[in-house]
Amino acid sequence: MTLDLSAMTRKELLQLQSDVEEALRTAELRERQEALKAAEEAAAKYGFSLDEIAGTSRQGVKKNKAAPKYRNPSNHDETWTGRGRKPHWVHAALTAGMDISDLEI
Repeated sequence: MTLDLSAMTRKELLQLQSDVEEALRTAELRERQEALKAAEEAAAKYGFSLDEIAGTSRQGVKKNKAAPKYRNPSNHDETWTGRGRKPHWVHAALTAGMDISDLEI
């Protein structure tokens, strides 16, 4: 199939581009599904699931929580691991002139 792109208007070319991008997305999805099916069949041939082989099974896997590293001196129930956003009590303590090491457990 040969298209004469030079004879097409800008609007027609943009529509063609949009159609090609959609066709590419559809083809990629179809090929991914075919590859997944082939991989599952190959794993099943040896008596495994694809999750078992890839190590992606989430059953029975627990994420370990990080141990608290800092404690609020005015409320010992409030702790912080040092990961993520600082809690308000950490900001307040630092603003009040405390050093972060003063909050360590």
